[in-house]
Amino acid sequence: MSYSPLVRLRRFLHGFLVVKCVNWYYRTIWGMHIGPDCRISLSAKLDKANPDGIVIGKSTAITFGAAILSHDFVNNVHSTTRIGDYCFIGAHAVIMPGVKVGDHSIVATGAIVMRDVPPHTVVMGNPARPIEQNIQTGRWGIRIRDPQNVPPEVAVPASPDKPDLKAVS
Repeated sequence: MSYSPLVRLRRFLHGFLVVKCVNWYYRTIWGMHIGPDCRISLSAKLDKANPDGIVIGKSTAITFGAAILSHDFVNNVHSTTRIGDYCFIGAHAVIMPGVKVGDHSIVATGAIVMRDVPPHTVVMGNPARPIEQNIQTGRWGIRIRDPQNVPPEVAVPASPDKPDLKAVS
């Protein structure tokens, strides 16, 4: 597919200016632990009451309206909320304080995550419950359904310590 020069310019500016500025802001100004190649929406809410408690892995996408919390005001608790590598956090999802979202997981739109999410899992609902396991995701949590035909922009570099996952029928 061929894009017009204006579309290519917009995509370039967004990828290299907006994304880098947002990540720099959260890392440098607030001291959050954000991995490389993350995409965080400008309207996502990351808890600034305990910024050191936000840990986001590499190549993770956090979409518009999502809230990542790391403190509980009522119980006066500050805890660490971790989101793994290659995850996708859907629009208006809420990740409660102290929750760990495993690598290669997908949190569906509007999910309220109150418990840990195992790796390679899709969760949805209020409260969030696993609906599918043994999934594989690529860059920014994009789902890979056919491991033999992965688009190059989504592919995850192979790691010698992690086994390849086979397609689940």
